[in-house]
Amino acid sequence: MQKLSIVIPAHNEEGNIHTIYTAIEDALKDSGYTYELIFVDDGSTDNTLSVIGELATRYPNVFYIEFSRNFGHQPALKAGIDHADGDCIVSLDCDMQHPPKLIPEMLRKWEEGYDVVYTRRKSDQKLPYFKRKTSHWFYLLTNKISGVQLEEGTADFRLMDAKVARIFSSFTENDLFIRGIVKWMGFKQYAIDYSPGERFSGETKYTFKKMLSLAIKGITSFSVSPLYVAMYIGFIMSALSLLYLPYVLWAYLTGHSAAGWSSLLLTIVFFGGVQMILIGILGIYIGKLFMQSKNRPTYIVRNTNLNHN
Repeated sequence: MQKLSIVIPAHNEEGNIHTIYTAIEDALKDSGYTYELIFVDDGSTDNTLSVIGELATRYPNVFYIEFSRNFGHQPALKAGIDHADGDCIVSLDCDMQHPPKLIPEMLRKWEEGYDVVYTRRKSDQKLPYFKRKTSHWFYLLTNKISGVQLEEGTADFRLMDAKVARIFSSFTENDLFIRGIVKWMGFKQYAIDYSPGERFSGETKYTFKKMLSLAIKGITSFSVSPLYVAMYIGFIMSALSLLYLPYVLWAYLTGHSAAGWSSLLLTIVFFGGVQMILIGILGIYIGKLFMQSKNRPTYIVRNTNLNHN
């Protein structure tokens, strides 16, 4: 009998643990698979770990990985995949927005020979307009600049074959953008569209700041295009500055005074801002190299009840 590993990152999700477990149990009761649930407690400050521990004492297929602190959603996903030993691995969020009822369909596609079965979130008109638009811009910008093409709505709700998971686990990138990495890896992939469920309990952890950070990671992890953009901007600004040179020479030769302090100050501020942007782009890449050179682990496990890996 084939074994399925289910990885569930959890950060302050005490109200969702029992709900997600019950939903997964209902979805897989007639699947014919043995399965394990691996909850990754990402430095929760509520009773998430206690609730998971209580579940683990009642059900032998429930396991947990406790981080030493909050490392983030992407490292939590990687930790679960690194420690899973199933023939295939499904990852999904704990808040019920990734519907567990899709798992049997994902398994069927895996049985048909697909190595990765990923999901695409359908547009949710209930979401605020700003969030929908920023999500659209994220995928548009990522696809234009990065070296991978992600369909709009691609989520971290996916199934990976064990051989894909082993290759993924061997990666040592410090700045993780898993949906991009999985797409970049290739293999036979299949997409399933889904409508997101309602968050059962708690608050969303994906603030605008975190979404922006994820977008920057996605772009800079797979492309050096921003560096070329910075260079092009430098050339354009230099060319534009040359257009001002004839006027300066004319003013000097004819004795006419140059523009006032306001225009001078505006020019200095403008070019100063452009320089800061370009330095910032360079800084992001240099910072990524600096952090990677330290070779620190992506996450630290404080405690686990897993007896494999």
